[in-house]
Amino acid sequence: MTDPVDILNDPFKNKGTAFTQEERKALGLQGLLPSCVQTIDQQAAQAYAQFQSKADNLEKRLFLMELFNTNHVLFYKLFSQHVVEFMPIVYDPTIADTIENYSELFVETQGAAFLDIQHPENIEASLKNAADGRDIKLIVVTDAEGILGIGDWGVQGVDIAVGKLMVYTVAAGLDPKSVLPVVIDAGTNNQKLLNDPLYLGNRFNRVRGQAYDDFIDTFVEKSENLFPDMYLHWEDFGRLNAANILNRYKNKIATFNDDIQGTGIVVLAGVLGALKISGQKLTDQTYMSFGAGTAGMGIVKQLHQEMVQQGLSEQEAKKHFYLVDKQGLLFDDDPDLTPEQKPFAAKRSDFADSDRLTDLLSAVKAVKPTILVGTSTHPGAFTKEVVEEMAKNADRPVIFPISNPTKLAEAKAEDVLAWSDGKALIGTGIPVADVEYKGVEYQIGQANNALIYPGLGFGAIAADAKLLTPEMISAAAHSLGGIVDTQKAGAAVLPPVSKLAEFSKTVAVAVAQKAVEQGVNRHPISDVKKAVEDLKWEPEY
Repeated sequence: MTDPVDILNDPFKNKGTAFTQEERKALGLQGLLPSCVQTIDQQAAQAYAQFQSKADNLEKRLFLMELFNTNHVLFYKLFSQHVVEFMPIVYDPTIADTIENYSELFVETQGAAFLDIQHPENIEASLKNAADGRDIKLIVVTDAEGILGIGDWGVQGVDIAVGKLMVYTVAAGLDPKSVLPVVIDAGTNNQKLLNDPLYLGNRFNRVRGQAYDDFIDTFVEKSENLFPDMYLHWEDFGRLNAANILNRYKNKIATFNDDIQGTGIVVLAGVLGALKISGQKLTDQTYMSFGAGTAGMGIVKQLHQEMVQQGLSEQEAKKHFYLVDKQGLLFDDDPDLTPEQKPFAAKRSDFADSDRLTDLLSAVKAVKPTILVGTSTHPGAFTKEVVEEMAKNADRPVIFPISNPTKLAEAKAEDVLAWSDGKALIGTGIPVADVEYKGVEYQIGQANNALIYPGLGFGAIAADAKLLTPEMISAAAHSLGGIVDTQKAGAAVLPPVSKLAEFSKTVAVAVAQKAVEQGVNRHPISDVKKAVEDLKWEPEY
């Protein structure tokens, strides 16, 4: 017989006070719980009252993580009842506080696998031990070198993998028993961590080169062997590794990088939503990226790919894109361009005053973009002059200041709206309350990756897809971009987080359908909607 204390300590099995008297007797739990038997709704109401009593968002997050560590079903029941309120606490931006203080606050591993780059021989055993016999369908893995907005946090970045999987479950309904968070501890270049006596990770600078690449290869190989139906999600890898890793595996396994593709897909969906409102075509737009790092280039590649799918040649499509970074407009003769930037850098010969295009405003005046997206983490970069210039270039300019958290945003939505006299179609990287301008209530779409990656991954898993194809990604963006109210003045370019579960299902069905159409599903599927429904998990005892 299973030890009753083990049952109460197992978050997959524990129901706490919801164990019935019959269950308590059968499992040997008599006397180990208060006599009252509660329903899950009563437990959730009680837990929410405790949550509300906490002093700040960090305390609220720590309370929710304690609940998660104790009882997965109750945690997800509560999360699903308060998605809008909990999202910024369970994930971004509050998660940054727990990542930065992970070693000091450490209590529980939360079921993660910790892979030490010094011991590649332990990868298989580590994954097997963490899975504990469960059938893993989804791994979120990070090495935490490039956590957006806060940088390199070494092994402490494991929280980002845990948090991402929580969103997969609450948004799309993926069974928490089928997911596994993984952190690769490859060292850290964060001197603060290296000097911290409490730091729980490897105390050396990041391992680079062949040793790192070999470790990643071994990780993928062992993961595939152990979990043959796995969907592999890469999160917050550094600029040097993120694109290389994705390019190495994207045509071999079902894999996805949220920083490169997720941000790209959700911005593409927002742009498609904006153009649906304005009645314009994507292939007629001129796109400017302010910020040409991993996220910025991921978005550019996604929109470029979409333009090609809409009929332009690769070369024609590239002419619609311009990159601006800290040195100004990027030109193709710059020796420091990354491989991702090179194909989209402008020709210097196309600009008579190229040497003067060293800031965003001069670049906007020279290029005349109709779409401006900011991933620069440069606060206030979208000035009144920049926005006014954009409004000269288009009747409804698309302006997305999506850097986050709030203090790093390129502009505030209310300012962009006022400076463009209500013309701008706006997406932000953070949640923004409705903005009233000249008697119209404007809803601001949030370009939050959570709008896309849960449904995308769920659809691929439901279809048992062996690859995540560009067409599946495009189907996801179109399904999300189609959820806009074109008749309503001030309508948002993206659906609200409050309807996360509803549109995640829409995305999942579109992705699974495309996988079946392309024949990348491993097993025959006669009814795509049923396959999506059958995979969905509900937080009930």
